Amino acid sequence: MHATRQPFHSLLAKPLFKSCAALSLLTLIGSAQPWADADAAEVVETIDFSSPSSGDATAWLKENGFQLRMDAGELNPHFINERLVLETSGQTAGLFVKELSLSDVDHIRISWGVERYPHGADWDKGVYRVPIAVMISFGDKEIKSGNWFVPDVPYFISLFLSESAEEGEAYSANYYNKGGRYFCQPCNAAAGKTITTEFNFTDAFKSEFDKSPVPPITGFGFQMNTEDTQGGARAFLKKVEFLSD
Repeated sequence: MHATRQPFHSLLAKPLFKSCAALSLLTLIGSAQPWADADAAEVVETIDFSSPSSGDATAWLKENGFQLRMDAGELNPHFINERLVLETSGQTAGLFVKELSLSDVDHIRISWGVERYPHGADWDKGVYRVPIAVMISFGDKEIKSGNWFVPDVPYFISLFLSESAEEGEAYSANYYNKGGRYFCQPCNAAAGKTITTEFNFTDAFKSEFDKSPVPPITGFGFQMNTEDTQGGARAFLKKVEFLSD
């Protein structure tokens, strides 16, 4: 039986993440599906945020193909202690996106964490905001958003960290419910701890969208959103790896 929910303020893009659309609060429908997979696999592509020297990360991100959307610059992206840190003391939403072209990959492995969760971001009370999330775009075919004023986008899967969402739920929205899913993976992670998330997006894609084969990956992005919360947030990324069995 499905539970009705509403998501965080999503920041998505049109095909290949070339243009950005900010979505209003949406109604999510969850279904329990664990997609973690810890099996060994070959690393096909790596985005390593642990190597650059300390300091502002904006130039490095742009040089490595990332586009800054919304208020991404206000998230103070910087490198410190072998990690890319995003942080804000207020209510800010920003997105970093880049194009990719990857086929024959099955999993994503993320080394990341949260040092400060936004106060008041509580899924049980209807405040659906996240300190950090990553997004994967599949193919370049635009899937209907469900509303004429919301841009159509390719299939996507988003993983996020949260203190209040339910792990194992596959969330879909009243917009993009035909082509988008959100997974908290993991939930309730201790602040300050580096977490490794391994997620089989191929199995999730086939199950949630009833479509095979899975289109190639065409885009990757990450975001922070603290709107409607207090105290801001601080989170980090160390490494993202795309894997093949």
